[in-house]
Amino acid sequence: MKKIIAATFLAGAIALPGLAQAREVTLTTQLKDYNGNDAYLAIYVTDANGQYQKTLWVAGKKAKYYRHLTDWARGSGQNPREFDGVSGASVGSGRTLKVSVELADTLIDAGYQIRIDSAVENQREGRADISVPLTTQGSGKPATGSTYVNAFTYDL
Repeated sequence: MKKIIAATFLAGAIALPGLAQAREVTLTTQLKDYNGNDAYLAIYVTDANGQYQKTLWVAGKKAKYYRHLTDWARGSGQNPREFDGVSGASVGSGRTLKVSVELADTLIDAGYQIRIDSAVENQREGRADISVPLTTQGSGKPATGSTYVNAFTYDL
């Protein structure tokens, strides 16, 4: 019995690293110049159908404003477990947010997308301000946003 348990443990230890491969990805988001308060941003991953999968970063500390990050708020359910440890200060007009996150290799070149929802107090909300395929070829290539994001890049 001890040999079976030891063999099972060894097999799991060998297989586990293959299942949990991840890499550090740098996300750079530069905002447009606009008049108003700092922006709240939710950077997250969706599947090929646009269904929420995982929060990568939330910029803006007051959770009561997260509901204005409409698609992300609906997908994440605004559950604190979805953004604990991956949040920071909001980002001002013309400023750049640069963060590094861990991303599973299985998400790359598999139909997933990185999306950014944006919002500024007393101004319009930017649902899917950015939506880019998560591909090896897209790494380092800037994408232009539709509302508050001027440029977004991810570097694998």
